[in-house]
Amino acid sequence: MGRNVSVLGAGSMGTAVSVLLADNGHNVMMWSIYRDEVDMINNLREQKDKLPGVVVPQSVSCTDDLEEAMQFSDICIIVIPAQKVRENMSAIASLKQKPSLISCFSKGLEKGSGLRMSEVINEELPGITVVAMSGPCHAEELSKGIPTAYVAASESRKAAEMIQDLFMSPRFRVYTNPDIVGVELGGAIKNIIALCAGISDGLGYGDNTKAALMTRGIAEISRLGCAMGAKRQTFSGLAGIGDLIVTCTSMHSRNRRAGILIGQGLTVEQTLEEVKMVVEGVYTTEPVYKLSRELGISMPITAEAHAILFEGKDPASAVSSLMSRNRTCEHEAEDLDDIWK
Repeated sequence: MGRNVSVLGAGSMGTAVSVLLADNGHNVMMWSIYRDEVDMINNLREQKDKLPGVVVPQSVSCTDDLEEAMQFSDICIIVIPAQKVRENMSAIASLKQKPSLISCFSKGLEKGSGLRMSEVINEELPGITVVAMSGPCHAEELSKGIPTAYVAASESRKAAEMIQDLFMSPRFRVYTNPDIVGVELGGAIKNIIALCAGISDGLGYGDNTKAALMTRGIAEISRLGCAMGAKRQTFSGLAGIGDLIVTCTSMHSRNRRAGILIGQGLTVEQTLEEVKMVVEGVYTTEPVYKLSRELGISMPITAEAHAILFEGKDPASAVSSLMSRNRTCEHEAEDLDDIWK
């Protein structure tokens, strides 16, 4: 039986999610702060700017009235830039009608606080149940029905399974996971590694370099994640290595595209202007770098990304720094003497 669902965000992913929900038999009300997006979707039935060629079903409507969107359903799907989550949750907190369940597709850590998105949501809307959504998924492919797998993570099994049932389709398989910390961190930090993979491409390096970056990148993500309470196995799943693979290797990835431009010599400011979309890896690098230093976690790739983005370090020099580090063992063990023979 179809449900009413509110979707905050009418960009590429917000539109793709809304199309999926409509195809599953649900009624959707999207919300956008931009009136031109609202008119585009309601009148043209298409997100021409960010997802051209994808028809938006008639069971999807769009509004720029946040209160109207909240009155439409008690289930709210958030598909907005991570750095905009707090201000929008604060706006919802001031309304009479609030959702009982929020499912968050936004991936990132809040600049300044370093908080995960579920933590930001709970600060503004105390007590609300949050389901974090993550995994290897490009809006361009999801909207066309290309088979995709994702993860719904929450402290509440009931909530995770409700969102799982809402989204599951023959083309979109959803798994549940109780490790919301790991799922959110994997989805956020992988953008830094993808940015670095793009820089590698921009410098003209090859598959060897990218494979090394991805493999050592997931090691960094796992180290920080486990120190923050996540489960190590989460990072070998869809929200970890799965999301990392798709973001580091596809031209759909704005983080990789941004990295390519930086590797080719553009400044960060020039790159963001060229990409014309939010590049979460740029905004996530600072809080992750800060967390790694506070917790004493070794994250050399992240440290070099920070040096490139915020300290003016030349990308080629950053690669040399990574390659010239002191020798070490790939495996992490408290007592290597118990392993060596």
